[in-house]
Amino acid sequence: MRTARWKGRPGRSGVTGSWVKRSALGIAVALLLPFGIAAAGSGATASAAFDPAAFDFWVDSGMGPIKSRILRARDGNTNRVAYVLDGMRAPENLNGWEIETNVPQVLADWNINVVMPVGGMSSFYADWNAPSELLGIPAGSGSSSGSGALNILAAGPGKSYRYQWETFLTHELRDALRDRLGFNPNRNGVFGLSMGGSAALTLAAYHPDQFSFAGSYSGYLNISAPGMREAIRVAMLDAGGYNVDSMAPPWGPQWLHMDPFVFAPNLVRNGTRLWIAAASGLPAANDPPSFNTLNGMGLEALALANTRAFQVRMATLGGGNTVYSYPAFGIHAWNNWTDEAYRMIPDMSANIG
Repeated sequence: MRTARWKGRPGRSGVTGSWVKRSALGIAVALLLPFGIAAAGSGATASAAFDPAAFDFWVDSGMGPIKSRILRARDGNTNRVAYVLDGMRAPENLNGWEIETNVPQVLADWNINVVMPVGGMSSFYADWNAPSELLGIPAGSGSSSGSGALNILAAGPGKSYRYQWETFLTHELRDALRDRLGFNPNRNGVFGLSMGGSAALTLAAYHPDQFSFAGSYSGYLNISAPGMREAIRVAMLDAGGYNVDSMAPPWGPQWLHMDPFVFAPNLVRNGTRLWIAAASGLPAANDPPSFNTLNGMGLEALALANTRAFQVRMATLGGGNTVYSYPAFGIHAWNNWTDEAYRMIPDMSANIG
């Protein structure tokens, strides 16, 4: 095992008192621009990018052909499998974990097969009510500008067709991995950041035979709390121009199906091993002074509030199947999530396969 990949969290040296003073401003940014410009990550990254050891794995679905990236376990086993979910700005070429971190390689070193679904920007990895559109105007009526609310009328993933990510991950992809690669379809792990963290809990809650372990980093785990739907609306508009109302009508069964605070009893009843993390929002030594860092501070503070509420909810249900991780430093950024993955992997390894 290449333990040299493992790096400890930077200490407090280099973090000035001015950052502590700015934390309150970061929270204000979160309230004014919930999820905002850096909703899928900000700050320092590992810059791993394309891994030649991984390979493309295409699977037909109700959304058309969908690519995942597969990295095989070092020892060649097919019994230990983990799904790695992206954040709000998930691109169409590679999964963010491959682009920004070396976590997939670390998982492979732990003899875990890595499944990295590609795409699904702003999808929450859910089965949507309808293709994303605004005021009944179909997709394709506007032009693409790369990202942001100007894309709301552009064609593309989840707009030219209806997102069906939960079905894809739990049926079409799962079956293809079993039939074509021999991967164990049961007792898998799943984890993700932000949007992907919330989705990981959803998948485990409703598909306990497939997922025995789920991890959420900086997830939004109380989405029916006051103001959260509108926060998500702003985030989805900014991350690709998606309409939350197309995903799920307000407060209906589809919306509640996605809310970890609501479906927490499923997780307790299933006995799913959970790893739930959110950092303080205070920047670490390698978070540079920038607007992205300031924004990431507020975003992480919002995730922390959601996560603490979820912890209280689980406690009232008697759930003792969860590890909670609350680092003293860390913002809504890839360096924080990478460090959290390093902490989590031994526990996941012991609870899958």
